[in-house]
This record gives sequence, structure tokens and C-alpha cells, in this order.
Amino acid sequence: MNFEVQEGEFLVVVGPTGCGKTTFLNSLTGIYDITEGEILINGEKVDLKKHNISYIFQESSAMPWLTIEQNIAFGLNVKRIPKKEKKRRVDEMLEIVGLSDFRNYYPQQVSTSMVQRIAIAREFATEPELLLMDEPYGQLDIDLRFKLEDELVKLWKKTGTTIIFITHNVEEAVYLSEKIMVLTNKPTTVKEVVENNLPRPRDVLSRDFVDLRNRITDLIRWW
Repeated sequence: MNFEVQEGEFLVVVGPTGCGKTTFLNSLTGIYDITEGEILINGEKVDLKKHNISYIFQESSAMPWLTIEQNIAFGLNVKRIPKKEKKRRVDEMLEIVGLSDFRNYYPQQVSTSMVQRIAIAREFATEPELLLMDEPYGQLDIDLRFKLEDELVKLWKKTGTTIIFITHNVEEAVYLSEKIMVLTNKPTTVKEVVENNLPRPRDVLSRDFVDLRNRITDLIRWW
């Protein structure tokens, strides 16, 4: 499996159920050891002590004993970011994801969509070189998902962060991506990488959107 992601790119990965999308993402971080080949960032082997990589999981990762503000600041504390800069980043993230009025609340006091915003703001606050996202909106209803997707695009545009996003939802893939990488059924390989040049904001009812969605759906089919 050979592929390349450019700095600042938004790549969405799709494929048949069980093809190994999450395993693929975990291999990028070193959670799983790869048996052959290599994964490089700027020509160097991935080293979590050196490279700034963030990961947003399917499940909630908000720490219930910390306030929303403290959750967002957590990674900045670990990195020992100076107090003034830390406050600037936290305030900025709170504003972008619409949680400024809830900064002193705890995760259990807010909605599911707000909890997902906490994770997104926390990871963007650390200004990662690479942000990995594993179906973060899979458990949300369609209205909440579109709202959070719009916030994600806004953050991506503002920060220029490189994103690799895993989803089983083809419409979500077309709505978010610059490129869509389609994986095959096992043994997993890259079937095709599709450029997504649809203008933003994207209209899910437009002919071009529907045509691209149908093309990706056809590529995923393995039967």
C-alpha cells in the first residue's frame, strides 16, 4: 500500500466494512507495529516523541473530572506551553467551536455534540503536524454531524492542519475531503485516490456532489 499525503491536505479514507480502516490509522501512530514497509513524516520515520500527532477516536475522550476549558488546555499543559499563549489558544478554540459560554462546565453537563467539540478543540489547540480522526461523528444524528463537519472544515482552513479522516459514510467523505482514498476488501490495498474539487460550502443535493458520491460508492463495492 503506497500513498502520500501533502502538508495541509484533508484526506478521507473509505472502504468496505472490516477492510481495516482503523487498523490502518493505528499503524500510522505506531499503536500497531507494521511488518514491512515504512511510514514517514517529512522523510523521517514516525516518532511520537518528535512528531506532533493528535488522534480523535470514535468514543468520547473528554476527561470528566476536568472542565471544558481544562480539557482543551490538557495537551498544552503536557507540552508546557507558556501561560499567556495557552490562554490565547484555549480562548480561540472555545470561540471557534461555540463553547465559550460553557468553559466552566464539565463534560457530563453538556450534550453529546458538545463533548465531541471538546475533543476537536483540544487536539487543534496543540497545533499538530498530523491529525488522525477515526469516525468521530458516527454516533451522531445527521443534523449534528453536518454542524460539526462545518466546524471541522473551518478549523482546518484556519490552521492548515494535515488531516486523515476515517469514515464509513460516503456522503461525509465527499462533504469533507480534498482527496478520498478508497481501500479494497482484505487483503487491503489502495484501490484508487480520487480528487475532490467540489467548491465549498458544499451542496449535498447538487448534481456534482451526487455524482461523486455515487462514484465513490461504486468503488467501495467489492461484490
